[in-house]
Amino acid sequence: MKLTSKGRYAVTAMIDIALNQNKGPITLSLISERQGISLSYLEQLFAKLKRAELVSSARGPGGGYRLSRPANEVTVSQIIHAVDEVIDARKCGGKANCHKGDECLSHELWTDLSDLIDTFLKSITLQTLIDQKHANLKEISFG
Repeated sequence: MKLTSKGRYAVTAMIDIALNQNKGPITLSLISERQGISLSYLEQLFAKLKRAELVSSARGPGGGYRLSRPANEVTVSQIIHAVDEVIDARKCGGKANCHKGDECLSHELWTDLSDLIDTFLKSITLQTLIDQKHANLKEISFG
């Protein structure tokens, strides 16, 4: 089980938008510059995020992306699934054919782990991450 750069970058880019959209729509080139993510890679990710209706876009001067709903309504799980990322601890991907075509002895363990991970990611919203970021900045300031 591994979260690839696709999922990590999508979450990072969405946090960037959530933190900065009060300044207006955010361009992918700004996200690329701030987060060190390839612009062409962001374009691919944002096509999927837009299809999943997690972001909306505006064209032309002053255009860019915004969250399509409040940050407290967008979960990390939704972002990861939107970019076709699958977090599954099972070797068989849920097909129950992991041991010579049959279910392995630890299949239920890995199924339960996968379910726990997804439940955890569903409980974390962009707003949760923004609040944590702000709390950490205050802690550093007043440290």
